[in-house]
Amino acid sequence: MLPLALSDVERQPDLPSYSAHGGSHSMPYGPSANRKARGDAGAHLPSVEETTTEAAAKGIGAAVANWAEESNGRVEARVFDLTAPLEAESVPSMLLALGLERLKGAGKKTAFLVAACPPDQAWRVLFAAASTGGAYNSGARGAYGRLAAWQSLAALAGAADGGLAEEVEARVQECTWYGFDADTKWFERVAWDIGLAVVSPERRRLAMLAATDTD
Repeated sequence: MLPLALSDVERQPDLPSYSAHGGSHSMPYGPSANRKARGDAGAHLPSVEETTTEAAAKGIGAAVANWAEESNGRVEARVFDLTAPLEAESVPSMLLALGLERLKGAGKKTAFLVAACPPDQAWRVLFAAASTGGAYNSGARGAYGRLAAWQSLAALAGAADGGLAEEVEARVQECTWYGFDADTKWFERVAWDIGLAVVSPERRRLAMLAATDTD
């Protein structure tokens, strides 16, 4: 159960606006281009083991499940354990090395961007996706959209199941968050594209979420 008061991560959520002429809502998707994280092509990457479970994938994808279930969306949600701490400059190279469906062909002749993404921006993206939906649906609206956004945020951060809201928020704030994007065939590149990656506080766990939808 979520507290009634908004947390520091939530700040001021983007809510739909309505008028006599119709309505509109925010679509804050994609990484921030002015905070590009440069990859180190010569960096040593630790060995990885995929640890994605059905429960983890469902939790990570909670905010964008409506895109896949009610529209034309696709979702990729995965978790990896690392044998050594992952340095910040190695995150772009690691993402390319994981064999993600979403990044097939990226980083060669295809543009690839990784950018720092504060937790509040990640929540904003997830809340918009959950509450307003994708190309052909209207999402879960405010309350249930907020819940789905937190389910994704908690699963991405690796928060303990059943933890208190304050504990989940603390874990979220301790992780390092990134937005990523690439001009690959996986993304529809219409309007509904999301790429998030999260590195745990000890930097030995990486979780990712990619989602796309089209009209």
